[in-house]
Amino acid sequence: MSEWLVLTIAMAAVCAVVLSITVLKQRRIGEDDDPSETPDVIEYMTMMVGVVYAIVLGLAIAGVWEARGTAGDTVRTEAQALHEVSERVRAYPEATRDRIRADVDAYVAHVVHKEWPAMAERGEVTDRGNELLDKVRADVTDYRPRDDYEAQSYQPLLDQVAAADDARNARADSIDPTLPPVVWFGLITGAAITIGLIFTLQIRRSARELLMAALFSALIAFLLFLVWDFDAPFSRGISTSADPFTDLFPEL
Repeated sequence: MSEWLVLTIAMAAVCAVVLSITVLKQRRIGEDDDPSETPDVIEYMTMMVGVVYAIVLGLAIAGVWEARGTAGDTVRTEAQALHEVSERVRAYPEATRDRIRADVDAYVAHVVHKEWPAMAERGEVTDRGNELLDKVRADVTDYRPRDDYEAQSYQPLLDQVAAADDARNARADSIDPTLPPVVWFGLITGAAITIGLIFTLQIRRSARELLMAALFSALIAFLLFLVWDFDAPFSRGISTSADPFTDLFPEL
């Protein structure tokens, strides 16, 4: 089932529950009830709880968005480092140059076509990817420069391989969700309390009040879905793509 379909169902379900409770609650109110009799302290508490929860929810969204941006940066860094390796080996002999480029291409092809689906489905990088990157490192490290011109390219190539390896490790660390379970407990509990406080106010069955109650509950559900979706940068709907690899290695 599509995640967006799940979101639509969840938002509709929350709206239905809120409207149903509001309508049923209204039927139990007597004709002599005065909506203006809502205690000021309840209105104040409702406002304060809403403000505090909005701050917490905003911080959660900012945190997962920053984590997603960091994950995207690591992908670009890894792709750029490998691209630099492919370009800078032009100073080496043809046989060595072709071997290194072929191993880089094999690694990139594996990442795009094999490892990305594995990260989305199983939440982990592959052992084969580690082996292919180790082969690239061995190709660069084991070569002995024959002259000063090749020697000048040797250390920068090692640095780029190290940068690619570091970015790969960072990408592996970014697969796991950012928010711990205790934070999710707070977000969900806070949402329930915030929506529940609507019922402490004397909402009538007017179209305007029912519409606002439904929109408010749907907004909370949507924002929680947004946090959940961004929480895993590589495995959910709005995921980080492998475009930096395909842009720098279009032949693959």
